[in-house]
Amino acid sequence: MRSTRRRTWALLAAAAVVAGLLAPVAVSAANRAGGGGAAPLVPEPEPSGAECRMSVEGSRVLAYCHNPYPSTDLVQLHTECTRWWDVDADGGAVAVQPGQTVKLEDRCWKEVGSAWVSHSVS
Repeated sequence: MRSTRRRTWALLAAAAVVAGLLAPVAVSAANRAGGGGAAPLVPEPEPSGAECRMSVEGSRVLAYCHNPYPSTDLVQLHTECTRWWDVDADGGAVAVQPGQTVKLEDRCWKEVGSAWVSHSVS
């Protein structure tokens, strides 16, 4: 009687292990077959936006932005000065046409704390 119980428990344990190993394979196969309520794939957006290279030397900020993509990108240079009395600046937005490079400049009276370029693709 004991050997039958042991054999039954061993078979049940083996079946549970096999089911646990095969479940992810079955789910993956069902997803590849398109079964169920699989959501349609969303198309990836086309790459866009200018690539900007910035340098800070002392109190001056200089950025060159080049747009290799077919859509126009509006870029704007933002400068934060280190000193509390020094005025932070947001430059005007400049349109970078496809295949063009623009130069953006700004400065602080003393040291530059941080600077960055924001983008608005149209």
